[in-house]
Amino acid sequence: MDKLLVAYQAQEADISEMKAQVETLNRELIDKETEKEGINNLLTNLRRQKDEMEVELAKANTKIPFLESKLEKTEELLEREKARLGQVLTVAEEIDESNQAAQSELAARDDWYVQHMQLFEDLSDAIQTRHDMIDRAISTAKEIQSKQESFQEQKQAVIEEIKEMSAEEETTGEGDSESENE
Repeated sequence: MDKLLVAYQAQEADISEMKAQVETLNRELIDKETEKEGINNLLTNLRRQKDEMEVELAKANTKIPFLESKLEKTEELLEREKARLGQVLTVAEEIDESNQAAQSELAARDDWYVQHMQLFEDLSDAIQTRHDMIDRAISTAKEIQSKQESFQEQKQAVIEEIKEMSAEEETTGEGDSESENE
């Protein structure tokens, strides 16, 4: 019986060891299944992404001809705009040159004016003096004319008085000679 007990215990140890190995293998199997599911999920995701990328590629391939024609049109527009910009820049340079020339002419004019300012002031004073002289001459001429008119009026009045006196004298003289004749 001892032999049987020893054999039984050996068998029990073998069974325990085998149970442990089975458990380890079950765990590994579960791990492998989990890993397999993860890889399958990853593969499914990759396939889905690949399909989406193929759809995007197909869309892009259909857009390429449209975009190429649009690119050609845009390049043509760009060339035209470059030409227009070149013309605008040329006109801007011409305007700038004209502006600089005008500014230098204005500066020359201003310098000339500053150099001749005293002459203009003297000329202005001379013109003012001339106007004053003309005003005084007109005033004096009016005064003289007024005096001449007054003199003419007085002269006329004196002539009229003389005529009246001579007419009175004649009438008084005729009356005296008549009275003498009688």
